[in-house]
Amino acid sequence: MALNKAVFKTRTITALVFVAVMLAGLLINGYLFTILFVVIGVGCLYEFTKIMRLIKPTKHLRFLPLAVPYIIVPIFLMLGLGEVFMNDRYEPANYSYLFPMAIMISIWINDTMAYLVGSLIGKTPLTKISPKKTWEGTIGGVILCIVAVGLIGSFVPVAQSIALHHWIAIAAICAVFGSLGDLFQSKLKRRAGVKDSGRFMPGHGGFLDRFDSLLLATPLVWVYVQLFVR
Repeated sequence: MALNKAVFKTRTITALVFVAVMLAGLLINGYLFTILFVVIGVGCLYEFTKIMRLIKPTKHLRFLPLAVPYIIVPIFLMLGLGEVFMNDRYEPANYSYLFPMAIMISIWINDTMAYLVGSLIGKTPLTKISPKKTWEGTIGGVILCIVAVGLIGSFVPVAQSIALHHWIAIAAICAVFGSLGDLFQSKLKRRAGVKDSGRFMPGHGGFLDRFDSLLLATPLVWVYVQLFVR
């Protein structure tokens, strides 16, 4: 798969804006973090409903309960990883961005590295579900994600409050299960006959296109944190 410079430029500009918004929501305070992920959840629910309607025009309502484990639960678990609890004044308290940031960074790095490696050296198709994805890109994305996140956990002072092996484990979980989440969403879009779930991000598609990896990876990271970190 050859690297399309025009597409890459559009994706890069949009990604920079997206990253700025996400970092603001993650780093400033618990209010913005909560608002950010509520908006993400609502956007994902809207697009999931639209896709289900395209797949089953007369029976889509039967599939809407699937949005609970697929979208609503992961969003709440992400808020839980941020330790957003309401105090007696109904204000977000005890907010910590480290685990949400670890998830987002891992997914961003894996997506970016998989795209670059696949574009440059990818030759072996991964699956018919997503013909542009290659084994080379997928494996390269996972390896480079683990390496990059491990370096962050080793050398960034604020990250050192989480043990290095936890950073590596979270990166591996996000890279592997995030990739599976992306394939699941690709399967839904293929059945619906659409290229993107939405259009809110030029070059990247909709909410589900951008957060499909997060939706599957977050519950696994939450379980890992509860079992091995807390």
